[in-house]
Amino acid sequence: MMEESVRWTVRVSKDTDVAVRTFLAQRGMKKGDLAKFIEEAVRWRVFDATVAETKARNAGVPEAEIEAAIDEALATVRAERFGSRRR
Repeated sequence: MMEESVRWTVRVSKDTDVAVRTFLAQRGMKKGDLAKFIEEAVRWRVFDATVAETKARNAGVPEAEIEAAIDEALATVRAERFGSRRR
C-alpha cells in the first residue's frame, strides 16, 4: 500500500514511453502499474546516488575508522532499542 500520494506531470521521449510500457506489458503489468514502477525506479536512483556520494565522501577515511563508527552507532541503537531486554 502506498503512502499518501501526489500527482506528478512528467515528460519523457516517445521511445522511453514505448520501452517502459512494452517492458511492463511483457511482464503482465497493467497501465496502473506504471506509477509503481516509476516510484520504485526513483527510490532506487535516490538510494544509488546516496550510496555513491557517501562512498566518495569517505574515500579517504581508513576502513578501520569507518568500521569503528558503524560499530559504535549499532551499539548505541541496540542499547536504546533493546537495552532493557538484553542481559
